[in-house]
Amino acid sequence: MSTAISIRLPEKLVKELDNLATAVERPKTFLVREAIETYLKEYSDYRIALDRLLDKNDKIIKSSELRRMLDL
Repeated sequence: MSTAISIRLPEKLVKELDNLATAVERPKTFLVREAIETYLKEYSDYRIALDRLLDKNDKIIKSSELRRMLDL
């Protein structure tokens, strides 16, 4: 099931989206959905990495120790 949402975009962005949709022969909806999915996945990875980086209780190990632990 999908839900419709409404957003306002700057005219320049709409023109770029139109141009891309024409070039790749895909609907704008497809491109917007794909862009949001990609952003959310990458942002969640970024947040996890940033949270771990800022966690003072997270143990920091040397790369050589990590390689040893992974038998590399």
